[in-house]
Amino acid sequence: MDKNSITGLILMGLLLFGFTFYQNKQFQKQQAYQAQLDSIAAVERFRADSAAAADALRDTSVLADPTLRQAHGTELTGGPVYKDSLLDAAHAGEGEIITLSNDKFEVAFTTKGAQPYSARLKDYKTYGGDDLFLFKPGASQLGIQVYAGEMINTSGFNFSVAERTDTSLVMRLPFSGGGYIEQRYSVRKGEYMVYNSLSFIGMETVIPKNVFSFDLDCVMTLPRMEKGYKNESQYSKLNWYFSGEKKPVDIGRARSASKRVDNKIAWFAFQQQFFSAIFRAPKEYTSAEFDINFASEDDPDHNLMTCQARMRADFQPGQHETVIPFEYYFGPNHYKTLKGYGQKFEKIIPLGGNVVGLFTKYVIIPIFDLLRKFISNFGIIILIMTLIIKLVVLPFAFKSYSSSAKMQAIKPEIDKLNAKYPKQEDAMKKQQAQMDLYKRAGISPMGGCLPMLLQFPILWAMFRFFPASIELRQQPFLWAEDLSAYDSIVNFGTRIPLLGDHISLFALLMAVSMFFYSKLTTASQPGSDDPQMASMRFMSVWMMPIMMYFICNSLSSGLSYYYLLSNLITMLETWIIKKWFVHPEEIQAKLKASEGKKQPKSKWQQRLEEAQKMQAQMQREQAKKNGRR
Repeated sequence: MDKNSITGLILMGLLLFGFTFYQNKQFQKQQAYQAQLDSIAAVERFRADSAAAADALRDTSVLADPTLRQAHGTELTGGPVYKDSLLDAAHAGEGEIITLSNDKFEVAFTTKGAQPYSARLKDYKTYGGDDLFLFKPGASQLGIQVYAGEMINTSGFNFSVAERTDTSLVMRLPFSGGGYIEQRYSVRKGEYMVYNSLSFIGMETVIPKNVFSFDLDCVMTLPRMEKGYKNESQYSKLNWYFSGEKKPVDIGRARSASKRVDNKIAWFAFQQQFFSAIFRAPKEYTSAEFDINFASEDDPDHNLMTCQARMRADFQPGQHETVIPFEYYFGPNHYKTLKGYGQKFEKIIPLGGNVVGLFTKYVIIPIFDLLRKFISNFGIIILIMTLIIKLVVLPFAFKSYSSSAKMQAIKPEIDKLNAKYPKQEDAMKKQQAQMDLYKRAGISPMGGCLPMLLQFPILWAMFRFFPASIELRQQPFLWAEDLSAYDSIVNFGTRIPLLGDHISLFALLMAVSMFFYSKLTTASQPGSDDPQMASMRFMSVWMMPIMMYFICNSLSSGLSYYYLLSNLITMLETWIIKKWFVHPEEIQAKLKASEGKKQPKSKWQQRLEEAQKMQAQMQREQAKKNGRR
């Protein structure tokens, strides 16, 4: 590993460490302000409820409770809540739970609001081994708010069941003036999608002709499902997608936030680390308001976050029958499953930017899926995948490793130059002499930097792939019980800044392997006695492994395992190249044969020398100016 390689590694490490440190600070701020956010939300809810009770007198509990009457300062007679007698009766009705099921999931609906009540995924369990509910019974609300002679929200009315099978359900809300609102739901075999049709039938005399839109209010609380709260919350967010765009917009990632959008939206998603609830409108939503609030790690109900979407949609008034289709996905964040719906759902999975994302989608995922067909142990799959990637990039890495070996072979000559030019003012002469020495030995100064840049997308792709890969979820290997989460051999019971509340063995082994690799490659590095090189060697040998350990300690153990394998294989490749492909005696003979002969200069070397001359000229001019003063 030469100077360029070390510089590249240091920059990569600083980038990763800075990103993790920033995320940790934001996480701490979110925890500190969570109570304040909850208080503000509670005040806003109280004001909204008070206004609704005073203006519309809709809440039957207010009508029945004298204490609430006094609190709102409203004289209530106990009469009907709604002018429409059928609506008033439906408002007082009790809901019934009806379940639709296929081979993938089980979705329960309540007739109170004709809305989803819970969603259980059949092929998955929580970290604790319980049934996995994307949202638990009663933890969601989906209501249609529309003006039909008076403002109503369907979530408060009990619908009647019109049709019912194992895979389909039709519920209706009738009006005294004629017509009804219909909610039709159906599921299909092999899919995680609920197909919904909202219909206004015979409502042309009930809904005024100047009403062109309705609101869809969706609130959902997602429970915790994974081992580590920090990792799970950082990969959980609220997304929305504009038709024709490359990727969705999102808020969240462990931070509570809100956003108003005054543009048409194709779909939005409440995304947990590995599972999502996606709400698509084929005719698009016209505007939206989004909120996401994360629960604290010690939440007694073990909830992760509460997401809310207030959507507006258009419809044509004055029609005898108006049908608005919706699609609701309740399932895993599996790339091929989401991509199969053809609506860009897969874009919610964090696979990296343009270059890294392409490598992940067209190299990492296909290799992973191919190996899964023949091998069931995911630790072995990661091992084989690492070997394949290393073999593919070996032609690029070979140049870097051989360059490092050649640098080691000419170390005695470099030491002679250091002794010949010990003074700081001779640094330019020494650098020119080194360039000439590299040329005679056949060493490219950029030999270590370019391959490192080529391998950086791979390292970053793996950094993005493993924590977001549902394939690794709850897959054990050796002492790790879940390759998608951290492995812990020591649990402190309390959180330590930067480190967390545990020690990950895979992360520790990865850091140790990085230490020994850096130790071996820098011990005989030319110029190791130089103060600047000594500082860089300290960063490479000590700081980089320590920083990487803190970064990976709370991340996927599969990621740390991959980096461990990568380091071990790299050390093996370096040893093989030094032993059988680089011969120091041949390099020394080449140097002696070319000694005293003028070497042709490359364009890069010519430009470097010109820059050095200009720098020297500027230094001399500056020295003259200082001498005149």
